Amino acid sequence: MKSRPITADDYERVAAMLREEEQDLLGRESRLSVNDLREWLSRTDLEDDSWLYEDDGEVAAMGWMDLTAGSDAAFAVGVVHQRWKGRGIGAELLRRSETRARARGAARMHQVALAADSLGRDLICSHGYVEIRRFYDMAIEQTERPAPAALPVEVVHEDELRAFHAALDEAFQDHWEHHSTPFEEWWGRHSANPNLDLSLWFVIRDGDEIAAATRNEANRNGGGYIGMIGVRRPWRGKGYAKALLLHSFREFFERGVPRVTLGVDAQNPTGATQLYERVGMHVEMENVVFEKPLT
Repeated sequence: MKSRPITADDYERVAAMLREEEQDLLGRESRLSVNDLREWLSRTDLEDDSWLYEDDGEVAAMGWMDLTAGSDAAFAVGVVHQRWKGRGIGAELLRRSETRARARGAARMHQVALAADSLGRDLICSHGYVEIRRFYDMAIEQTERPAPAALPVEVVHEDELRAFHAALDEAFQDHWEHHSTPFEEWWGRHSANPNLDLSLWFVIRDGDEIAAATRNEANRNGGGYIGMIGVRRPWRGKGYAKALLLHSFREFFERGVPRVTLGVDAQNPTGATQLYERVGMHVEMENVVFEKPLT
């Protein structure tokens, strides 16, 4: 079986394979899109840190690895199609990602798998990994137009993108494995995204300060997507996160997009999971993060 780096020309076929794998594991239709895959791979050096396995032109497996600036931990994902499981490809993806992570100076390795993937979990653990974290994909399917948010929510101005970036970075300082990204790198990645829509980036202001912000995207995971939402510490407990959520739900609904999703750390220190449940969201999928020292 041949392997090579993933390219942008492969995204449609890779996304289709991932949807099929998700459907097999979860027993429901997958809404994963090319936009989701593009965002996941946006930090990855595809030429050196991604792998695509093909058999007679069919995608049999894929994986990628990246190392966030400022972190000593690398992050990797490997997926083997159901028809090619049990042939050693998953173990090979683990080894390849670890080799690249060591070459790039990582001291720890994080592997991610769906909680429903018992074979993947067993394989990862058999290579010395232990579970350390769980993340939820949460969703809401709106059937009627939401009421307006109780607080004034505005669209971000283009001349305050640095302040917007700084506000979200500050809000996430106490979150697990958060590492600050310089504005130029952050904006370079988002501005290159063909799915970018600044009219979906919202803020709540307190005078000249951005107190809370959310960065949303259309056409992700079968609908609208709340890519990042955060409230700076001095403004927590005032209902700002709820206002941003409800405003985002309403905006998507008015655009003909009743489905909205987001990802959240199951152990989020701000109690975000409980807030999302209170506004009508439910857990749709669970992901597990495993860790292994590389030194």
